[in-house]
Amino acid sequence: MEKVGKRFLPIGTVVMLKGGKKRVMITGFCAMEGRDRTKMWDYSGCMYPEGFLSSNQTCLFNHDQIEKVYHLGLADDEEEKKFKKSLDELIKKSKEVVEKNKDKKE
Repeated sequence: MEKVGKRFLPIGTVVMLKGGKKRVMITGFCAMEGRDRTKMWDYSGCMYPEGFLSSNQTCLFNHDQIEKVYHLGLADDEEEKKFKKSLDELIKKSKEVVEKNKDKKE
């Protein structure tokens, strides 16, 4: 098991969430729940080893909720650099959407 360190672990990483009883595999980043566009989660995931069974069983969680890392997903240096640049752009745009929607709700 590895210590939880850097933010945005690669897709395929298997983790245990704080207070969890079942492992979760990271399947995505910067997820928003349903039609509520006022909160963005760091990760989306599915139960491990079952995998994605249906959309209503998707886990949404933040990096600070991860207690343990059991398996680190594939991290290719060159692809990771490209991905991090794209992810930074996605985070920026997503935060703008969240703030815009919060303003609409108020």
